[in-house]
Amino acid sequence: MDITLSVNGRDHRLSLDPRTTLLDALRERLDLTGSKKGCDHGQCGACTVHLDGRRVLACLTLAASVQGRQVTTIEGLARDGGLHPMQAAFIEHDAFQCGYCTPGQIMSAVACVQEGHARTDAAIGEYMSGNLCRCAAYPKIVAAVRDAAARMERA
Repeated sequence: MDITLSVNGRDHRLSLDPRTTLLDALRERLDLTGSKKGCDHGQCGACTVHLDGRRVLACLTLAASVQGRQVTTIEGLARDGGLHPMQAAFIEHDAFQCGYCTPGQIMSAVACVQEGHARTDAAIGEYMSGNLCRCAAYPKIVAAVRDAAARMERA
């Protein structure tokens, strides 16, 4: 089927099998490889993107179902050549080891702050619980989210 995906502020016309997931369309057709294919079952959060500003798991979302909606990936998070405050905080707090889960963690963390769930470490942990990190960088991730939340409120 022919569809138009609006990704990171740009429209992309694609011919896709109706069963194509958003994750596969992003990675294989648009060469946006920041969103990772982890479990491919919606359990790890490595594929988290924003759909109209809300976090979704791209591996469980059909590309055809997002026509007419705005998709933001990790590649589209930064603006005007500068890092998003969450990206900067992850670097400053060394909130990653292998880095595989980091794009999904950052996308989920931005949504966590925007949803108003970053007021305490416990709330951050709860609302980030759908994003798994095999390297166990959780304390640094929480610190980065807490730091970025303050920066995002000032911006």
